[in-house]
This record gives sequence, structure tokens and C-alpha cells, in this order.
Amino acid sequence: MSEIATTTTALVPDVHTVRIESTNHDGSFHGKNIAPKKFATTAEFGVADLLFGLDLGNAPTMGFAYPSWRGHLADLQFRPDMSTSVQWEPGVQSVIGDYWQADGTPVGICPRNLARTLVDRLATRGFTATIAVEIEATLFQESVHEARAKGYRDLTPLGGSAGTAMNLAKSKDWVDYMSAVVRRLEQIGIEWEAWSDEDAAGQVELNLVPGDPISVCDNWARARQVMREVAFERGHTVTFMAKPTAGYGQASHVNLSLQRDGVNAFYAPDGPSATMRHAVAGLLATMRGATSVMLPQITSFRRLVDLSGPPTTVTWGIANKTTAVRAVVGHPVYSRLEYRVPGADANLYLAVATILAGVIAGIDGDLEPADPVSDMAWCAPDLERLPETITKAADALDADLILREQLGDEFVDYWVGTRRWEWMQFHTGGGDPFSELSEWESARYFEFP
Repeated sequence: MSEIATTTTALVPDVHTVRIESTNHDGSFHGKNIAPKKFATTAEFGVADLLFGLDLGNAPTMGFAYPSWRGHLADLQFRPDMSTSVQWEPGVQSVIGDYWQADGTPVGICPRNLARTLVDRLATRGFTATIAVEIEATLFQESVHEARAKGYRDLTPLGGSAGTAMNLAKSKDWVDYMSAVVRRLEQIGIEWEAWSDEDAAGQVELNLVPGDPISVCDNWARARQVMREVAFERGHTVTFMAKPTAGYGQASHVNLSLQRDGVNAFYAPDGPSATMRHAVAGLLATMRGATSVMLPQITSFRRLVDLSGPPTTVTWGIANKTTAVRAVVGHPVYSRLEYRVPGADANLYLAVATILAGVIAGIDGDLEPADPVSDMAWCAPDLERLPETITKAADALDADLILREQLGDEFVDYWVGTRRWEWMQFHTGGGDPFSELSEWESARYFEFP
């Protein structure tokens, strides 16, 4: 893995605070506020390993072997990547970075480091990747304080209760909110392509400009923070929970293309190229194990309902949105794969790392996929289904030798341990597996990740 070059000199004028930023394994946005004088004289910042050792209920995860960097609250070293430096607001500069051990080795579960490992590995095969992400979120009229007081239940969708997608007849408060979001994104240099009403009441989809995987993941993390801050400022609240109500869930589809020598390697005039077929085959071969990363929480799996939008089967198809992988073919520029499994609660860095792991395995092995599904992939008894619970998905990842090789035993073992811990917390802390959405889930997931 290539190390991040750090510098301690690129502070914007009149800055009074430097905010260092990262995501933990669950996708929560974390960091510290650093005095400029301190930041200007330090290349690394110590952060307790509990950043990756606490669950979303703020309890230490236990019951499985800790890796070398876990222990008695040992410090991990945050290294800022100054290429990510932006002025977040007047006087506040923000910088994204990565986590390293004291001996200079990367923390195996640091999401940004892991994603970069796979990007670098892809580069040794002669490929670069371009990705795009669809951010789905649900907006509510109440403030976050009001939402907390109501236990995140029975909230009022911002913009009205009507469903259907791309509805322009929304109330002005909904439009004003999204207009403020994209203005903030532009101010910090994040380019967007589109936003629109989504299927559920109060739901929005925001599309960021495609780019290299690490930059897009950085923009994803910051865009969600912007959406939270704008909601707070306007007295509303927003959630990226996979299914915040008993209605539709929300996703985080990832679009991927590969380039070699500046040419789209997924394009062929007569359909999927050989490289695209190999990539698809690798994604299908690893999909059951990958589901644990794509659907990380208890509520993630409540989305997997036939005919409701999310894929439920280990399938691919050409221009078929009922499958888990949709291939867009026949265009020299836009030929791509859409990986439709991730929920809105997935950590995009980890999702991208896992997707690239499958792609690399498929290319390395010259794997060939089964025939594409041309019919509806929902409700089909002859098609293999995705794991439908957090523990079944964790078991599938635990047993996946391809993903172990690509992502590393340290990541897989730790991730699987945290998912089994999450299952235990749900079943011992008041979760109800038979409800459409339990109060335990709302309290745990509505604000985080």
C-alpha cells in the first residue's frame, strides 16, 4: 500500500479550527477539532483504538479475538491527507485522513486504507476505476431534538406524505432544503449531478459526479455530513438508516467502470466485453459474503423484500434493475456495472473495497458468469437468494476464501465478529425480530451511521 504524503503547512488564512475527519467501520463520521498551531507542528494525531472498537450503542465490542492494534485503549495514528483540505466554513478547515499503527503499518480495518489497498491492487493489473454513488436519505419536518423526544417514531415526512419518484409537486420547504444542500456542496468543492424525489415520502436521491474511488468516497462522507448540518440549521432532521419507517427502504447503489490506457474496458460493440464478464463473475462469486459489508446492520436486511426495489437474488442482467448487478452495455463511455446491493447505511469505502475485491478476483481468474437474467429476478424460486439476516451474511463472509484473500484475514475476522456482536446486542437489548421496525433499531440507527 502506498503511504499518504503529509504536510503541515497548507492552512487557509484566518483559520481558528482544523477539523480532522474519517469514518469508522460502521460508517459514522468521526474526528477532532485541532488548534491551528498544534496542527501546523504535528504530522500525526493520536486517536484511541475505541474509534473502531465501540458499537453504535457506545459499548465495546467483545467476544472475538482482537487484532494487534486493539488492546488497552492504545493510540492509533491519524495521518491527514492534505489533498483533501477544504474550508468547511469561515474559520474552519477540514482534512480527511487515515489510521496507522505506531510501527507504521496500516490499521487493517481503516476503511479508507482498505479501499486504497484495492485501488492500488487494481492498478497493478493495468486498470483504473471510476465510480459513482447514489445517496438516498429521508427528510423529516421535525428537528433532531423533536425526533429524539419521539423516539424517532411517527415523524412527519418533509415535503408531504405523497409517494412516487421524481415528483416535482413538493412543498417549498423540501425544495429549499435540497437547494441549500447543493449550495453547501459547491462551496466546499463537491460536484453534484442531480437530485430528485425518491419513492418513499420525504425521501431524496442525490447523485455526485463520478470520479476515482477514494475521492468519491471522501465526497460521499462529507456530503452526508452537509445534509445533516443543513437539516439541523433548518430545524429538520435527515436519516441514512436503511429503512427508517415501515415503508420503502433506501439504498446506496455503486456504479463502476474500468479504464485501461484511457479506454473503457467494459465496452464492446456487441455487448459486455470480456473484462466486464470477468468482473461480473467475480462479483457474483463473492456476493453472498459481500452482503455482510453491503448490509451492515440489523435493519439493513428489512429492505430485502421482493418487488419493493432492492435485489434479493445473486443475479446479474443487462439493463435489468431487478438483479443485483445491472450491466449497461454498448456505449464507449457509459458502459458500466451498477452494484445494487448496498443499503444507505453501508460504509462506502468498505463497499467499494469489497466490490473491487470481487472484480479483481474475476479478472485474475478469467471467470465467466452464468447467463444474465432477462426476466424479473424477484420471486424466482430457482435463483439463489442473498442472505436474509445479519448472521447468515456474516457466516457467508467468514467462509469466503476469495474475500479473505483480497481483504485480509484481519479485516474479515474483525468485521464478522462485530456483526455477530450486533446480532447479540439486538436480541439481548430489546430488539424485536418480528416487528416491521423495532424501537431498538430506531434508537440505534436513525442518527448513526
